[in-house]
Amino acid sequence: MPDASTLKSYIITSRRVLTAAGLQEAGIVVEDGVIADVVGAGRFPANIPIKDFGDRVVMPGLVDTHVHINEPGRTKWEGFTSATKAAAAGGVTMLVDMPLNSSPVTTTPHSLQKKIAASHGKLFVDCGFYGGLVPGNTASLKPLADAGILGVKAFMIDSGIDEFPSATEQDLRAGMKVIAENGLPLLVHAELSNGSEAGVEKKRQPRSYAAYLSSHPRQWEHDAIKVMIRLCREYNCRTHIVHLSSADEVPQLREARQAGLPLTVETCPHYLYFSAEDVSDGDTRLKCSPPIRENENRNRLWDSLREGVIESIVSDHSACPPDMKKMGDGDFHKSWGGISSLQLGLSIVWTEASKRGFTLLNVAEWMCRRPAELVGLQGRKGAIAPGYDADIVVWNPEASFRVEASSLHHRHRMTPYEGRALFGKVEKTFLRGRKIFDNGTFIGSADGKVVLKNKN
Repeated sequence: MPDASTLKSYIITSRRVLTAAGLQEAGIVVEDGVIADVVGAGRFPANIPIKDFGDRVVMPGLVDTHVHINEPGRTKWEGFTSATKAAAAGGVTMLVDMPLNSSPVTTTPHSLQKKIAASHGKLFVDCGFYGGLVPGNTASLKPLADAGILGVKAFMIDSGIDEFPSATEQDLRAGMKVIAENGLPLLVHAELSNGSEAGVEKKRQPRSYAAYLSSHPRQWEHDAIKVMIRLCREYNCRTHIVHLSSADEVPQLREARQAGLPLTVETCPHYLYFSAEDVSDGDTRLKCSPPIRENENRNRLWDSLREGVIESIVSDHSACPPDMKKMGDGDFHKSWGGISSLQLGLSIVWTEASKRGFTLLNVAEWMCRRPAELVGLQGRKGAIAPGYDADIVVWNPEASFRVEASSLHHRHRMTPYEGRALFGKVEKTFLRGRKIFDNGTFIGSADGKVVLKNKN
């Protein structure tokens, strides 16, 4: 019999299929790339080929809504082919590309079309796009929304890219009115320096991680989030705080959510796995912004996930050529701030979550369902249920492996996870019913789709 995943209709079975009800022995009926039904053991339709995965966990493909792919223009940093291969190898079947690292930046409909054109024939998983909110481009936001972006990204601090300057409160006010009218989320890098001179110490001790950490104090996140809560209330604009690193902000976020504001929050694997105490001076592989904070803070981030104040975990994958990380001199001031982890997210999160009593259902909530909801793909992505795309990852949560650079598919394989032992090995990934990854091998051509809001 041919591989069932090449057929229009077949059934995926396992003793551990993860649905909204939890783990169960079940069969997923796939028809033309869509989940037609989920049926209990012994109730499989007759005369349909079956692919039995035994006791492997079968769960929804991950949805990563925070990825920096950088193409076109900065493809030497990362590109659609390498990024989406890494995604497929990590069980990610849908990602959304940030608007700032490509050239041109995605702040106009024309630049969005250039980005879409650059992705053609290179997507191994499905991919959507954000537009950017920068000073002076408010008039472009409605055309970007009409063109199908899934959200709008803004920085309240220097983005590191000259073409993507930070937005002032005036810019945010003008943009949020348009964004709310178009039913999109505003994703905000919430740090606000307020002219602080904290960076002086970093320049004086360029190899010191403690100095770098002190240069981005928790107060910066506190002040920025306070502003965004106020503007969220004023404009009733869906507001999403990206890569929260400071657990000190949880009380004000909790209060805002309890007041009914449309406010959501994400964090990232590196804030949940590493702590400042782990970072050696000069190890710029771990530079990111906001920075990785102390262990007590990390523990409180996990508590906030348990409480539900933080709803989602996404990679913030931001690769760059190795020389830009400045490992030679270990200068945190000059190093590019970004961590490569797109392929490893599921394993990183499960390694830590399983130690803390969380379940596989928790992981699917954080990394599948909630990110899909953020970008309006509920009912299509992020769950194993009838009517959803048959985006599926088959993995072994009990299997451990050591991260080796040679096994990574990011364009640049420098990652702070190299040499780390992780639990949870991705074995197979299906995109809309077709197997695209199988134990280290990519299957078939790059036929991921560009996903545009209300367009497909």
